[in-house]
Amino acid sequence: MNDYQMMVDAYKEAGGDDVFEDSEVAHLVLERDKILGMHAVEGLEVEADKISNDTVKVKVTVKEGYKITNPVHMCFGVLPKEGRQKIDMNVEVQKDAQVEVRADCVFPNAVKVQHIMDAVINIAAGGSYIYKEHHFHGENGGVEVIAKSDINVEPYGKLVTKFDLLKGRVGKIDFDYEANIAEHGTVEMLARISGQQDDLIKIREAAHLKGESARGILDSKIAIKDQAEAEIYNELTADAAEAMGHVDCTEIIKDQAIARAIPIVDVRHPEAKVTHEAAIGSVDSTQLQTLMARGLDEEEASEVIIQGLLND
Repeated sequence: MNDYQMMVDAYKEAGGDDVFEDSEVAHLVLERDKILGMHAVEGLEVEADKISNDTVKVKVTVKEGYKITNPVHMCFGVLPKEGRQKIDMNVEVQKDAQVEVRADCVFPNAVKVQHIMDAVINIAAGGSYIYKEHHFHGENGGVEVIAKSDINVEPYGKLVTKFDLLKGRVGKIDFDYEANIAEHGTVEMLARISGQQDDLIKIREAAHLKGESARGILDSKIAIKDQAEAEIYNELTADAAEAMGHVDCTEIIKDQAIARAIPIVDVRHPEAKVTHEAAIGSVDSTQLQTLMARGLDEEEASEVIIQGLLND
């Protein structure tokens, strides 16, 4: 119970909602390999089992036709300064089902912590899966996050992922997401990250618009300073008629930070269209001067612009 309360408190301090006593809200709380709390609602099945030291297998099933009213809340984390957490996640959204998941990952005391997520996500015809992941890593920079997702969206299905890490240190992030989208399906992958000191950010997001009239958006906005480094690799492929998509990567750098953007658009049908936009540089000078004219110093004005970019 003490571990559970500590996790819930860390979750709330990171900005999470106080939902764990609400019987109408499904939730799952994991601290390393310990399952501290779990609650499901009608139409939703959540299973969690420890399969080895530091590793938990989680299966989420949204039954056919069910539309889960309230967002499902998941809290993952490591409370001590050192530790490892590996989650094998399997998500199945059945035909015409809908769910939104809000996952908060908290590592408030991390000095040497590793968080690994391997996910397989299947969205059946007409299904919808929205996954919003918020991280809080504390100020030590001792977190390594390695995440891999294999995603399949069937006809008229919808996938939205949004990752944000806006406060505290990043440490090291290494993402690899790949999605296949059938006809009339949609995918949106959004990332918002602020890095500093010697943080390392590496993101690969790939979406393959395989079906007619499939839609895709890959949108990354990153701000780094000090000696931080970021490499963003976004790939959008369109294979069918009327498939359309857009890749957008914006990175703001300060000090000695290093940023790389690698947008790849691959069109394999004459009636498909994919566009891209990538921008790396300092904050916009016109916006900076406008804010400074209103009384902010240069550092304050820069921070306002960066926060506006990351919180769009």
